[in-house]
Amino acid sequence: MLMDWLHTDTCDYIVRICAAALCGAIIGFERDRHGKAAGVRTHLLVSVGSALFTIMSFVIAAAAGQASDPGRIAAQVVTGMGFLGAGTIMKEGMNVRGLTTAACLWTVSAIGMTCGAARYGLAGTATLLTIGFLVGLNYFEQLYHKDIDRVLKITCAHSVDVATLISCVKQHNLVIDSLDLTRNYDDDTTVIRLLLHMHGSSFADAQSSALVNSIEECGVKLKSVKWERP
Repeated sequence: MLMDWLHTDTCDYIVRICAAALCGAIIGFERDRHGKAAGVRTHLLVSVGSALFTIMSFVIAAAAGQASDPGRIAAQVVTGMGFLGAGTIMKEGMNVRGLTTAACLWTVSAIGMTCGAARYGLAGTATLLTIGFLVGLNYFEQLYHKDIDRVLKITCAHSVDVATLISCVKQHNLVIDSLDLTRNYDDDTTVIRLLLHMHGSSFADAQSSALVNSIEECGVKLKSVKWERP
């Protein structure tokens, strides 16, 4: 170990690893601040590990001579990140979460490899751009309304006119993607689940109240109304 520390390139390698750790920690902090599963520690370790793999690729290739390809070990980092990134992606109903965090881990591994190759300017630029996109686009996305999906669960009388209910919903410029109807003959109720697609609108209390009032005015005898995520 002492000989390794006395090696002329060791200090340079330490600088590369520290640079990778700093870049990974900066991006990880942004993810951690938003409560994501992969935070500072995960991004830091991914970046450091990628840098170390890249460094060892050069070291092993230099020791083996011209017969060795320095890109063989580093190339496996890209493949390995696919498995790690997939672990952060979760599907909840019709929603998919964790894609941004998975992309961040993938980007951090590339930044770590860049630091491992001693391309600090490129790594720093990539880090700043990544943070800029994560923070800047988050504010930009708040300037416009996205299409969203919501499930409207209606419990009403057994004799409900489904056609009338659908007509009331469509009056609010909502698209019904699917309809699920369950009749309970024990208590004479009908449960209707409507998957609604809202074009360019923000889900607000005023909008939901207006829809419920419209349904009541159509003569539908409501027992309960509940909004759910798909």
